[in-house]
Order: sequence, then C-alpha cells, then structure tokens
Amino acid sequence: MPSKSSARLAALTVAAACSAATTLVLVSPAHAAAVRIHDVQGTTRTSPYAGQKVTDVAGIVTGVRTYGSSKGFWIQDPNPDDDPATSEGVFVFTSSTPKVAVGDSVTVSGTVSEFVPGGTASGNQSVTEITKPTVTVLSSGNAVPAATVIDARSVPAAYAPAGDPAANNSVNGLPLRPSTYALDHYESLEGMNVQVADTRVVTATDPYTELWVTVKPRENASRRGGTVYGSYGAQNTGRLQIQSLGATADFPVANVGDVLEGTTAGPLDYNQFGGYTLVANQLGTLRSAGLERESTEKQKNGELAVATYNVENLDPSDATFEAHASAIVNNLKSPDIVSLEEIQDNNGATDDGTVAADVTVNKLIDAIVAAGGPRYDWRSIDPANDTDGGEPGGNIRQVFLFNPERVSFTDRAGGDATTAVGVQRLRGKAALTVSPGRIDPADTAWKSSRKPLVGEFVFRGRTVIVIANHFNSKGGDQGLTAQYQPPVRSSETQRHQQATLVNAFVKDVLDTQKNADVIALGDINDFEFSGTAQILEGDGELWSAIKSLPKSERYTYDYQGNQQVLDQILVSPSIRRGCDFEYDSVHINSEFHDQISDHDPQVLRFHP
Repeated sequence: MPSKSSARLAALTVAAACSAATTLVLVSPAHAAAVRIHDVQGTTRTSPYAGQKVTDVAGIVTGVRTYGSSKGFWIQDPNPDDDPATSEGVFVFTSSTPKVAVGDSVTVSGTVSEFVPGGTASGNQSVTEITKPTVTVLSSGNAVPAATVIDARSVPAAYAPAGDPAANNSVNGLPLRPSTYALDHYESLEGMNVQVADTRVVTATDPYTELWVTVKPRENASRRGGTVYGSYGAQNTGRLQIQSLGATADFPVANVGDVLEGTTAGPLDYNQFGGYTLVANQLGTLRSAGLERESTEKQKNGELAVATYNVENLDPSDATFEAHASAIVNNLKSPDIVSLEEIQDNNGATDDGTVAADVTVNKLIDAIVAAGGPRYDWRSIDPANDTDGGEPGGNIRQVFLFNPERVSFTDRAGGDATTAVGVQRLRGKAALTVSPGRIDPADTAWKSSRKPLVGEFVFRGRTVIVIANHFNSKGGDQGLTAQYQPPVRSSETQRHQQATLVNAFVKDVLDTQKNADVIALGDINDFEFSGTAQILEGDGELWSAIKSLPKSERYTYDYQGNQQVLDQILVSPSIRRGCDFEYDSVHINSEFHDQISDHDPQVLRFHP
C-alpha cells in the first residue's frame, strides 16, 4: 500500500488538474423551472435534471465551505416530500468564497451537474450539484432544518446492492432502497443536514484533519476500540468519515477508541477519500480512551523471534529514526531477525541514480544501539535504479536486520538485482544458491514492484530460510463506496502473480527438504482472507500465522474506519506443526494520530 500521505497528495494533484473534466453530463429532460431540491436529487444516484438549467430552487443554507477547490454551500428544503429515497439537500458549487451564511433563505438558479470526485476513472459515485449559480438571498437568520439522525437503528445491515450487469455493475441507475442498503441510506441523505451522537473513533485523526467514527459500536469491534474488516462480503456499515467546516486548530486530535461525546452535525458530503462524509459545523467533545502503544514479550533463550516492520519510506533526512529504534527495542523487544520494508536509498526521493542504502540502514542501527538494543548486522540487495516502484527516486527495498549474538547469516556470493536465487541440496538439507538473493527478479510479476529478498539464517544449529516481501500496492482499486458494486480490485492481479512465484519457491525448498523451516513475511498488501494469501498458502506449503489470533485482533493497518491485515508472517508446516509458536500484532502505529509509520509490526516467536 502506498503511504497515506503520498497517495493523498497524488490524488489531490490529480483532482486539481482534472476537476473541470470530472463532471458527468447525463441524458436529461427538457429545461425545468422552479423545481424543488428533492426533484433535483431524484430517486437514484444521478439527477433526472443533470446537464439542464433549473430556476429558483429554494432552500435554507445549512453549511458554507470557504476552503479548498470545492468552495460552495449546502441548501436544504425545510418542507420535505414523503419519499425517503429523495434527498432534501444539495450542494451549490460557487468555485469562489460564497456570499451566503448559514440560516439564509435562498433561491438558486443554475445548471445541475454530477461531479465525480477523483474523476470518472476512479469509479467513484458522483455528487449532485448546482453549478454556475445565481443566488438570491430572501431572508437571514432562519432556523436550519433539523438534522437527520444517523445511528445504529437507521443504517441497514446490508452494505450495497449488486450493480446492474447491463451498466458494467454500476448502481447509479438503480432506485435507492434506503431502508435496505447502507450506501443507499447515505445517498438518500446526500447534501442534507445530519447528525451523529456519542460516536467512537475507529480511525485516528490524520494530517488532513479527518477522522472516522462508527455509529454501530458493536459492529466487528476490536478489543482496542476499532472496527475489524473480516471479509469482502461483510462490510462495516456504521463507518462514517468526519471533516469540519471550522478552524483546523479546533478539530479533535483523536486516537482509535476515543469518543466524540454529544452531537456532531453538518451536511453529508461525498468525496474521493472515503465516500460519505459528515462535514461538521458542530463537533462533539473528545473524550480520550487512553489508548496506549503495545509491547510484545521478549523471546526466551531457545526461541527465535522474527519480525516484519514497514518503516514507511525511511531515508536519512527523516526525523523518525529514534522513534523507530525505540519501537524495535522497547515495543518489539529486539527481535533476532527483522524484515524492514520501505528502506529508501541514501538520498531518499532525490532521483540521481543513487541506489545504495547503507547510510539509511546504519543510521537506524546506530539509533537502535543508542536506545539500548543490540548492534544489528544487516543484509540486502540494492535494486536497479527506478525499477522497484514506491516513491520516485527512493528505490525502496527490503532489508534484513539480525542480531549476530543470537543468529548467524549464511553468505553465498552472487546475489544481485537481476540474479535469481535457487534451491540446492547441501549435506542433505535445503540451501540457497545465493544468500542473500532475490526470487525471479526478471519476471514480469515484479514490474515496478519490490522483488522478494531471501536469506539463509542459522539459529542454534538450525537453518531458517526467510523471505522478505513487499507486494504490489492496492493503488488503482475502486473504493468500497464506488458506483460499481462489488468494487473492482484490479491491483490484486499482480499480487496473485507474485504470490504464485513465492509459493513456487517455497515448494522448491520443501521438495528439497520436507521439514525445512521457511518463513515468508512482510507487507503483503492484502488480507489474510484474500486470494493473494490463499495462493501464498497453496496446498499447505505456507500458513498465515496471524490466523492464530482471535478475529478481533487480526489487523495491522487502519484505513477508512476498517482495521485490516496487510502485513503477514507465513510459516512452513514444520513451524506450524510445532504448535509452540507465538504470534503478536504489536499495535504501535495504526491506531494513533502521531504514528511514525502507517503499519503495525508483527512478531513471530518459535523454537526451530
């Protein structure tokens, strides 16, 4: 997964550049005059008046947005119809700072448009807007229409209807069924004044002044206050994004499990960064749950501790080295082997041909020593310049740290960016042909993606083969609130190819030595129930050890209100059959607003 910040900045750039080209003009009836807001909204996701001018649409101003590229205001009809499928609110896009205030009674004439946040290629739903408006203020200081309550009773348990096969599985043309589907319920309130009360935070405040709450506190709750994403067929319907129309400084700085007490109210919007969003002009009061970062147990003398940790584009210019070192020493208890993902080259995003990462790695090792940890040794393979994806110029790669006082690394020369590692038999045991090495680096499955790093370690005389992975990200997948249902997960095609190659390599090891200890770990960028994980596991060659945890504890990442698994440690049968392993997802980042990475590290302890 790309870092949230880089993905968000890229999306903002695209949105700014393409905003003029992302309005859908639909087939619509002849010119309409003096229609009501619920007529504009209609009973489907797209307006029957899209592309046409409307005159003197009346409403009360419920919210004004004076910032960003989508300046405008929301109006709501104080005299609703009796159809629950038709929204009584609509956004008026002004492009410049609006000259209205909350409580103004206005009439608006303009063109009805269907704006697609993120562009039509994103697959997102559209927002019904009135554009190029002429606004007349009739009076001021009027009562704002009462906010519609969104709570556990009002939001249906089913998430979304199946899309229309005749429309490429789009739901846009389907009649809204707000009492049956959660997404239809939210769409029927698009642009209206809504409220939630006493809601628990399920994604911490991010750098863009957003957080996520749930209106269904019992829905797949984790033991630390989040909402766990457990399958493609069981979406969490109570999730709702919260933004604010107020000052950034006044927005609550929240962690998972905190509660917004009292009422949070404002217009219901839809955006490209999560879909339906309550844009608050009234925020509840934050009550902290006091969530603390976890620490795992220290490995015993006879246990080998192996960890995976995505350090999110770490380069020498970052200010997070001390914090990462403290996490490895104090929270992970100095594992014997650490697979690091997203280690950048020595000058980070500067794209000048530099590929070496020794400065980055040694700076982290020194910080670990300063934090009271061991002086790790390390192994890695520099990628060919600009071939492995990630931030341009950064040349991210996986790196093995290992504690030489507890474990040794078996070096076999010949591994480089383009040489494929193989399996050989030495003294009756499986061994690598090169160590460290890379799995099939020339295969197209790894195009613009990280190649798996393989190393051969020895712990107390026992060989352990470790494969460090960082699979293709989910970039390009349609969001859960897309107009296409179910959403298309286009990125998983490449991950499936990558998983096939890793599984085949593990098969080669096990065909050579049936009881070999093999660990495949890293940022798999896919869920433990995904097709990617199933291909990795194969016919039992590997098993994702996070499944040893209760379902309420299976997460390494928190995205749009869903706590989910992206990072995994998979083990061969000899490790699984031993039944003496311990697995821990150590929650130090994903649930916190002041995270140093967007991933939580994972630790496996076992007796080889």
